[in-house]
Amino acid sequence: MRSRSPDVANGTVPDDGILACVLLATERLVLRRFRPDDVEVFASYRSDPGIARFQSWEAPVSLAAATALVQEFVTADPRSPGWFQYAVELRSERLLIGDVGVNLHDNRMQAEIGFTVAAAYQGHGYAVEAVRRVVDHLFADQGLRRISAECDARNLRSARLLERAGFRREGCRVANTWIKGEWTDDLLFGLLAENWRGPGR
Repeated sequence: MRSRSPDVANGTVPDDGILACVLLATERLVLRRFRPDDVEVFASYRSDPGIARFQSWEAPVSLAAATALVQEFVTADPRSPGWFQYAVELRSERLLIGDVGVNLHDNRMQAEIGFTVAAAYQGHGYAVEAVRRVVDHLFADQGLRRISAECDARNLRSARLLERAGFRREGCRVANTWIKGEWTDDLLFGLLAENWRGPGR
C-alpha cells in the first residue's frame, strides 16, 4: 500500500533522473507528478466514504478506474490549460498521502484549486501546507492573477482550510449542484495575487 520515492533534501529540487517527477517541496512535503506505482494508494484513500462524501466521485474507486486516472495525471502538463494533479508525498515516510488539483484557465491568468488528503493524515496541517505551496507557485512562478476554489457548504473543514490558506469567502450558490441524488449549496472562495502574503503567512 506504500508508494515511495527517493529522499529530497531541503532547498532546490534536482531536475534529473528519477527526481524529475518532483515539482515543488516544503519542509514536510514533496509535491510531485503521479507515478504508475501510486495507483493502489490513490484508489485506497479515494475509496474512503468519508473522503468521497463531498467530492464528485463515488466510493469505492476501483483499481481499473484509479489506473486510468493516474495514467492521465502522469502525462499532464502543469503549464497547459486544464487539470493537473500534484501527488502530495510526506517526506518523513516517503508516502503518498493525497493530491492537489489545479485547473488552469485557457487564458493562463487564473485557475481553480482543489485538494484531497487521506483521512489518517488529516489534522496535521498537511493540506494547508500543500495548498499554500501550490498557490505560491502559481502566483510567483506562473504569474497568475486569481485563484478560485469552491466546496460543498456542509464541508466545513475544507472551508476553514481555504480561509487558513488565505482565500476569501466570496459567496454561496444555493442549491447549485445536483450530485449524488441531492441538491447542494456551493461556497465560493477567491484569492488575488496582490493579496497573497506567501506560503508561511
